[in-house]
Amino acid sequence: MNKFLLSIILLVFTITFSFAQNANRKFKSSSYNHNTLEITTSDGNYSITAYTDKIVATTFIPTFEKNKPNATSHAVVLEPENNIAKIKETNTQIVLSTQGIAVTVTKSPFQISYFYKSKALLSEKNGYIKKDSTEVLDFNLDKSEALYGAGERVLGMNRRGNRLQLYNRAHYGYETHSELMNFTMPLVMSSKIYAVHFDNAAIGYLDLDSKKNNTLAYETISGRKTYQVIAADSWTDLITSYTTLTGKQPLPPRWAFGNFASRFGYHTQAETEATIQKYRDEKIPVDAVILDLYWFGKTVQGTMGNLDWDKESFPEPTNMIANLEKAGVKTILITEPFILTTSSKWQEAVDKKILATDSNGKPFTYDFYFGNTGIIDIFKPEGKQWFWTIYKNLINQGVAGLWGDLGEPEVFPSAAITVAGKADEVHNIYGHNWAKLVQDGYKKDFAQQRPFILMRAGYSGSQRYGMIPWSGDVSRSWGGLQAQTEIALQMGMQGMGYMHSDLGGFAGATDDSELYTRWLQYGVFQPIFRPHAQEDVPSEPIFKDEITKSRTRKAIELRYQMIPYNYTLAFENNQKGTPLMRPLLFEEPTDTVIQKVNETYLWGNDFLVTPITNAAIANKTIYFPKSSNWFDFYSDKKYAAATTKNITVVPEHIPVFVRGGAFIPLADLVQTTRDYTTSKINLHYYKDSDVKASSGEMYHDDGKTPEAFEKENYEILHFNAKNKSNILSFELTTTIGANYTAIDRQIQLIIHNSDAEPKKITSNRKAVDFNWNKKEKTLTIPVQWTKGTSEKIKIKF
Repeated sequence: MNKFLLSIILLVFTITFSFAQNANRKFKSSSYNHNTLEITTSDGNYSITAYTDKIVATTFIPTFEKNKPNATSHAVVLEPENNIAKIKETNTQIVLSTQGIAVTVTKSPFQISYFYKSKALLSEKNGYIKKDSTEVLDFNLDKSEALYGAGERVLGMNRRGNRLQLYNRAHYGYETHSELMNFTMPLVMSSKIYAVHFDNAAIGYLDLDSKKNNTLAYETISGRKTYQVIAADSWTDLITSYTTLTGKQPLPPRWAFGNFASRFGYHTQAETEATIQKYRDEKIPVDAVILDLYWFGKTVQGTMGNLDWDKESFPEPTNMIANLEKAGVKTILITEPFILTTSSKWQEAVDKKILATDSNGKPFTYDFYFGNTGIIDIFKPEGKQWFWTIYKNLINQGVAGLWGDLGEPEVFPSAAITVAGKADEVHNIYGHNWAKLVQDGYKKDFAQQRPFILMRAGYSGSQRYGMIPWSGDVSRSWGGLQAQTEIALQMGMQGMGYMHSDLGGFAGATDDSELYTRWLQYGVFQPIFRPHAQEDVPSEPIFKDEITKSRTRKAIELRYQMIPYNYTLAFENNQKGTPLMRPLLFEEPTDTVIQKVNETYLWGNDFLVTPITNAAIANKTIYFPKSSNWFDFYSDKKYAAATTKNITVVPEHIPVFVRGGAFIPLADLVQTTRDYTTSKINLHYYKDSDVKASSGEMYHDDGKTPEAFEKENYEILHFNAKNKSNILSFELTTTIGANYTAIDRQIQLIIHNSDAEPKKITSNRKAVDFNWNKKEKTLTIPVQWTKGTSEKIKIKF
């Protein structure tokens, strides 16, 4: 018997002694075939399948459901790997083990426990329990582990101690506390670096030890009794495994990393065109304009479901879209799944039978804020095709992005029926399948175009459909701003790497220039830069006072200069699932204080960011992670690893720091990403005597071709540095896809913290000119980089 199995057996003995599972459940028999262990018990059957050496799935089918087929997963896309698990059975237990994750089944008293590389993760407590109206799966927890997940909430990073409803619902005007929001997920993550995903769509609850008895419980009204346990050595690996299980986010179009003009809303074509012209006049970059519900009606109430242009307000929409496109600005339209009985599409929707129904098969109608309505049955092929036909016509007209609003759905009475089930069975996957509808349509009819799908509600795995989620109708207040980092960090950990906020805040008429500026400064270092608000106070920087306009212009300009770095983060997310915004626990996973921190976070691997979320702040205390030294992005001042410092705060920007040894590629400023180029790159290197070797990369493609990397239509620039004695050397190399046409580049290599003038610099053994700024301690070296070659730069001090 190997040491791994022996250690598990010893651990199981201890755990079983401590936690007896359901006393009425008796082991009867077992079998094993193709990575799957089948266990028959006195009240049902377990099926335990190893998917990878980090993922195992467990399904329980009660005896009273043994003839009922297990419903299809809406979350999982991964197929189990072949021949990765082994079985060891004794008289007392069965161990299913891989190179990493392992499951033990103790026969008496019956107990299922999970391990990763001999480390105990969790175990079933009672396992499956049938109550009067619900079903429960529960587990034993360690008393000290922190818990994350359950979707979008504002509760603090450690969500242990809460019983959380799984029912997507908008929370208008929230601030610093919200237990239930637009996007819930049946996913729990532990500070022990494992996750449990409950693979069931129906509504329910996640109880994260609310009774303080070290119990995790999932409770639902119906559906699959399936869950996956995922474990890893690091947080990045854990998220990679989770997004391998549920799907990776496609790379968005590059224009999505620019600035958006948006409000609730632009009433006319003339107002829309004038707004974009003012951006150009003010020389504030912009790449997209979002039209809220006035594009299809003059009033907020009574017109939802028209889903066609109000020609009085927008008399020439095709020309408007084309002219905006010529100016480098994309058009995005809001849509909703509700078809009001007063809308122009109502009778068509009834006649074509594309609406959710009542028990008699008639369109289910009900009242909500916007009017009396039905809702599209997007699970019905006819409903899906009807909705997509509307989208297809708009895209053919030139629309570049689609905004799906109210997709929780905002109001969806339990009595409504879809072809996929009753409302409560499909409520939480409505937005998920809405995004799928759009992505499937693009793949069929616009296969050469990357979709932009903005939605506020979804489910586990919605990232694979290209969903760009936002954090709902946040209060336009400091409290609203304070909530945003927690939401974005938590959702990024749960696979939704593009969670972002309405910059400036949405709800309310607060006109606070400092709040607005701080929110947009934070927005530079979040996935999508999109100011949006109710129209009482303008959301666009072009309508602000001169000081505010100047400061926010600088923030937006930096956002555009950072496209090479940010687009590379997007590529990393696409390939590995790694979130763009990352909590500090990624750096120090075992630190119990760091596990709770969301005020400071990592933007990618190399930026440390602390938003300013209170008014009139003169100083901010910041912890600098122990993995690196850090340099102020604006002054180059050095801060030592594992220190806490009180930093002076200035109005012009928020505190931002760069990891020692990092490469930061920045581009020249453009007013629209249409003019973006990588033919000239300012490559910043943050020299640190403690870093002897470091590397970085920059991903580039055409910004619009779907799956460009898989189609070999890309280029990756690699940067390597070695710092040895009095020699600092660099090597620049490229990986070029087979179908990509590379270009020559002008690189300005800018070395920060260079406190001595070099004696000599060579590039590929030829002497080159340089500029050393003694005051700023920066060394600038121009490099002509010929496509397909490597550049070796050697600096002797």
